[in-house]
Amino acid sequence: MKKIFLYILAGSLCFSACKKDDEAQTFVEPDDVAVRNTYDDQAIQKFLNDNYLDTQGNIKAFSATDTIDDHEKKLAELNPVKLPSGVVYIVRAGAQPSPGKTIGATDVLRMMVRANYYLATNTDGTVALTASSVSPYLVNTVNGTGSPLSDPMWYYVKKQVLADATTDVAKQRKFYEIEGFQEGLKFFKAASPALTDGAPYNLQGVIIVPSRAAFGREAHYNYTGYSLQNRTFVFNFQVYGTSDRPANE
Repeated sequence: MKKIFLYILAGSLCFSACKKDDEAQTFVEPDDVAVRNTYDDQAIQKFLNDNYLDTQGNIKAFSATDTIDDHEKKLAELNPVKLPSGVVYIVRAGAQPSPGKTIGATDVLRMMVRANYYLATNTDGTVALTASSVSPYLVNTVNGTGSPLSDPMWYYVKKQVLADATTDVAKQRKFYEIEGFQEGLKFFKAASPALTDGAPYNLQGVIIVPSRAAFGREAHYNYTGYSLQNRTFVFNFQVYGTSDRPANE
């Protein structure tokens, strides 16, 4: 009986210790937006050091156990450019359309894209981008449909959507659009002539948008069923083509 009691006590202590460890892992969103911005910047830098681009331009994490990626250059070595807004973009060498077509600010856009969103967390002193375990993608045509996406609202919301909105906040472009993506896109060109939907992809770059250049802490359109406030976005993409936007859009 005494032994049984000791086993139960030991088990209880172990459970209590594990619970405390779990509680230590819980991240609490800082009240100070300046702290949030610092977390975003630090986590983006870690992301740049922990990942590389494969032969088709997909972002891949370095393996801690496999040597197959030892020769790869980390994103931080691929000439990332940080803009004053905190947006970071990488133009992938050898993957740009030549001569290509300049992307207009309101062009209709077709692109192959994998867009992940993350929360920059500080866990026991380690600041890193943490993906949602439930819904990590804003959109993913690379591993999903395999066909380019046309004109998403987070790139450009049409006038009619704004006109039909029933609340003041939903009548504003910032409710839908990710400004940091628009900002980074200016440094890329679209394929010209445009690629067909079935053309094999060769992703041309990366745009990383910290939360302050995305939705920040403001209300936003329900893209995923989950909050995108305080989230950093990573766009891995290729612009298949653009066209002039009709005046009524």
